[in-house]
Amino acid sequence: MVRTTTLDPTGPMYYNGIYHLFYQYNTKGEVWGNIVWAHSVSVDMVNWINLEHAIYPSEVFDKYGTWSGSTTILPGNKPVILYTGIVDDEQTQVQNYAIPANLSDPFLRKWIKPDNNPLVVADESINKTKFRDPTTAWLGQDGSWRMLVGSLRKNKRGLAILYRSRDFMKWTKAQHPFHSAAKTGNWECVDFFPVSLENTDGLDTSVIGEKIKHVLKVSLDDTRWDYYTIGTYDTKKDRYVPDDTMIEGYHGLRLDYGNFYASKTFYDPSKNRRILMGWCNESDVFPTDDIYKGWSGIQAIPRKLWIDPSGKHLVQWPIEELETLRKKKVELRNYKLNKGENIEVQGITPAQADVEVTFSFSSLENAEEFDPSWVDLYAEDVCAIRGSTVQGGLGPFGLLTLSSENLEEYTPVFFRVFKYQDKYKVLMCSDASRSSVRNHKKMFKPSFAGYVDVDLTDKKLSLRSLIDHSVVASFGAGGKTCITSRVYPALSIYGDTHLFAFNNGTETVKIDTLDAWSMDKADM
Repeated sequence: MVRTTTLDPTGPMYYNGIYHLFYQYNTKGEVWGNIVWAHSVSVDMVNWINLEHAIYPSEVFDKYGTWSGSTTILPGNKPVILYTGIVDDEQTQVQNYAIPANLSDPFLRKWIKPDNNPLVVADESINKTKFRDPTTAWLGQDGSWRMLVGSLRKNKRGLAILYRSRDFMKWTKAQHPFHSAAKTGNWECVDFFPVSLENTDGLDTSVIGEKIKHVLKVSLDDTRWDYYTIGTYDTKKDRYVPDDTMIEGYHGLRLDYGNFYASKTFYDPSKNRRILMGWCNESDVFPTDDIYKGWSGIQAIPRKLWIDPSGKHLVQWPIEELETLRKKKVELRNYKLNKGENIEVQGITPAQADVEVTFSFSSLENAEEFDPSWVDLYAEDVCAIRGSTVQGGLGPFGLLTLSSENLEEYTPVFFRVFKYQDKYKVLMCSDASRSSVRNHKKMFKPSFAGYVDVDLTDKKLSLRSLIDHSVVASFGAGGKTCITSRVYPALSIYGDTHLFAFNNGTETVKIDTLDAWSMDKADM
């Protein structure tokens, strides 16, 4: 058995008709270590061909590790990899680059690390052991390239350090951080990109102009979640300024409120879209279960990403190519779910399915009051208190995924609507606490949750869940809130898996439309 660990998507890119995914990979074990840049290619981001490793420790500037980074397409259609090299056993980190050995090879199988590495070395003002993951570079209007590197200062201030270069070879650190935030800890896998305020199209990383906002995403080492803010890139000062409504740190916006970390976006010019890719770690009994099965970690389903018309948050949706895996379909229309009622979705393979459902309700009057003591709690804490089995007013209602026949185990994905002051507050949960009858103390079975910024004027809420044995990736209200759960059922596996729609609120909820497909297996 080949024992491996799959980690961060480090350098996804589209080049000459081929999608490339580089990712952190341990070929020698099921836990972190021995990291190389694995390399896979695809024409649709669904079916992949695994190639030989692109980068692995071999030189004095990366002898102890080849960590995360990014790709940039230079003028003349020349791709380059930027990555973090570890140079000693004290984890001193430097920034390196690699280039394709043969641009005529459509798969870019071999990569060269030139002798003028490293490109960037930490100066005395930088914590050299917290200095990693260079971003995709962007070309400024002054003709200079810019890139960011995540780091940490004293008193847990996380920051993105800005570097500039005229030729992509000699880089100079800016006098001030590009952005920083107090009490956020070490910033990893920083990502910075523009989004259009006019439509859902993606933009090349170097685009600057009117009707554009910028997004700064950071992976916080302390929490292992991905957070982002939306703001303005001040090109004169070379600083990023978050919008006034943004919250930085642990209570801020997250790309995904579940098992999702170290994400990376790239611009896909073939379809004018920005694509988000992320890593889903394991949450079973560590490391026992991972060693037993011989692998750990998966890549999340690629998602198209854009800014919501409100400008308050991002929206994500599984790439359209994923629909090529849809096979047998079943439908349900205009079905009323009364209090305490479940209905089974039959005729598909519930362990590997794609489900889209729209719920409607006749009134908001039965929404329960939001307890003022919950205001400072995280959404997942409220979900743990008001789970799917706790009867409410308007909700909980949603799907019971990866369920056993008699509901000894299941992973509910659901909404609950609260009254809060003079508005309504929508909670979306993906609750793994009942996902398995296995109750080992080391198994992580959290109540993942996030709030959904949605207008309830039409009294409707939509949900899409992609189910794949140990993964439930859910998109609420058209992708305004996303939650990915890793779960490990013991009873509801393969042909013994069931799928239900449910309502445990006093308000009757109607399933306007429910479409569910069995999903085929992708080629890997």
